[in-house]
Amino acid sequence: MKSIEPNTQAPKHRTPNLWLHYFAFFTSCLTFPLIFVGGLVKSHEAGLSVPDWPTSYGYNMFTFPFHWMVGNIFYEHGHRLYASLVGFFILVLAIWIWRKEPRAWVRKLGWFTLAAVAVQGILGGITVKTLLLWYVSTAHAALAQTTFCLTVALSMVTSKWWRDDVQKTMSEATDRLQTLTLVTVVAIFIQLLFGAVMRHLNAGLAIPTWPLSNGSLIPEFTSVGVTLNFIHRSWAFVVAILIFTTAYQAIKASKAHPAFRKPAIAGVVFVIIQITLGAITILSEKDPNWTSFHVVGGAAVLASQFILLVRVRHLTKRLHQSETQAVISSPIKEMASAGL
Repeated sequence: MKSIEPNTQAPKHRTPNLWLHYFAFFTSCLTFPLIFVGGLVKSHEAGLSVPDWPTSYGYNMFTFPFHWMVGNIFYEHGHRLYASLVGFFILVLAIWIWRKEPRAWVRKLGWFTLAAVAVQGILGGITVKTLLLWYVSTAHAALAQTTFCLTVALSMVTSKWWRDDVQKTMSEATDRLQTLTLVTVVAIFIQLLFGAVMRHLNAGLAIPTWPLSNGSLIPEFTSVGVTLNFIHRSWAFVVAILIFTTAYQAIKASKAHPAFRKPAIAGVVFVIIQITLGAITILSEKDPNWTSFHVVGGAAVLASQFILLVRVRHLTKRLHQSETQAVISSPIKEMASAGL
């Protein structure tokens, strides 16, 4: 029987595989709630309600007695089941991309996403084995956000919108936008790390008031928890300013590139919602549901700016140094030729 090898020759004009794109989009949509489900585990302090791994009380994950799934066991084992479902869909997606996608770099991205979700599952197991060590749990949370962004990227690059032969534009405005989008995504990821560390060190209510911090703008730093909490609050406003600035520049540039407008506006909306959810989390004394919505809200903010970053990088390119110098020097040359 003749074996079927993946096509390695990328056509100049790619014909998009729409069913592959729909599956990639569905997989990214399926991955997003996993962050909420994982957030519920920590919010309910259910991480060790199933104390063994990879088994659950000695049972295979899928033969676990259904009537045992009550209380915190429901959140922990439910998280494992849902994570396995997402992992299965990413596995299918990676194989489908390998078999049908002509672009080598997209196939590599598919395998990289599969590797990320596999490591994420292993980190989840290590989290249980190490009795919820804060740095292992933080790594688990950070990789969850990264894996989600990778599925979003696969959804984008398999769409009919994506063209490898696109004519990239360049200008000083889009040059600034390239820098802004990158800085904003990095700042959001740092904020998510701050939040994860604070959360896994149980410092979410180290400052129990909002908007003031224990009655003042700057609290007394009496503990590591207070310091982490204040850093997380302060960096949130840095992120918000960056998102608003990036959105302003992106909307200005959207006359030439309409694809910039929606993620830019979404980022503004999401960051306002996210700050509101942060306030509600504190005022509700970390109600598990509100806290978990705040966690997944961070993923929504990150995804919106990640999409904008990818679109800006795909449709524009930076001015080369020589081109930048030409833009600056041309008015000088004109003045010199005029005898000024």
